Amino acid sequence: MKLLLIRHGQTNWNLAQRFQGQSDIPLNETGKKQALALADRLADQPFDIVYSSDLQRAFETANIIAHTSNCKPDPRLREVNFGNWEGLTYDEIKEKHPDTLSAWENNIYKNSPPNGETLEQLSVRVQSMLDEFYANHIDQTILIVAHGGVLQTLICLALNLNPTMYWQFHLSTASLSEVAFYPAGAILNLLNDTSHLPKSPAKKAWNPLSRRRKDS
Repeated sequence: MKLLLIRHGQTNWNLAQRFQGQSDIPLNETGKKQALALADRLADQPFDIVYSSDLQRAFETANIIAHTSNCKPDPRLREVNFGNWEGLTYDEIKEKHPDTLSAWENNIYKNSPPNGETLEQLSVRVQSMLDEFYANHIDQTILIVAHGGVLQTLICLALNLNPTMYWQFHLSTASLSEVAFYPAGAILNLLNDTSHLPKSPAKKAWNPLSRRRKDS
């Protein structure tokens, strides 16, 4: 089994470095162009089935790439729920919710944003997707279009790493990664490849689940 992992194209909230979570934000024009570049990159890459988050930024990216109605949206591939923090920047959260932010950063696996989701809860639903892939697509190539936190967690679980190591796998918008599965275990063949995207002076979009901010 091979998983082709795509992070969705850029949105305006990516540009503004806002916690996006499960807010249903559409692709911006750059994001649509990125999805088209991915479609060109994958034009000669066969895959058997497409799974996507049901949030529009991922589902639109998947449909641009796949050119098919055989794209299966699944809410288990949604980004982690940031609850009351969604729509805010890190600095705004730090100003308005310093105590809950500190607790979250100290133990993201067990603690959640207010009315949000823990990394443990995210890991459970991502593992349920992996279990279904093992059961139903063991000899196939699966294209998965989702979100940074989801895909970073999936990579950890596939490699038998603790999900708390998610932050060591940075994934840019519209990036391509690949995990292949063998009887002895999984191999990460490709990580965060953006060679298909045009060079741009634009500020790199920040994914809050890509790295830990250490400023106090």
